[in-house]
Amino acid sequence: MNMDTKELKKITEKYSFEQLESCIHQQLAKGKNACDVIDTDDEVIAALSKAEVVREQMDQGKTFSEALRELGRRIRAVYGKE
Repeated sequence: MNMDTKELKKITEKYSFEQLESCIHQQLAKGKNACDVIDTDDEVIAALSKAEVVREQMDQGKTFSEALRELGRRIRAVYGKE
């Protein structure tokens, strides 16, 4: 599951930051989660983590597009591209 922007937006609009965090913990502990994200464990954790970052940014007043750009910046920073 390589999450596209539409799927990411849907998840971030549907779940709060706290709910996304809870779903990550559920996935790690039980191998399933209440956020309706289903795939291999690694893919689910990646998808929920991305959604969590975007939701956090949106909760701070950024638009979805701005939050998505921040997510991209953080990912590039991790991979040393920035």
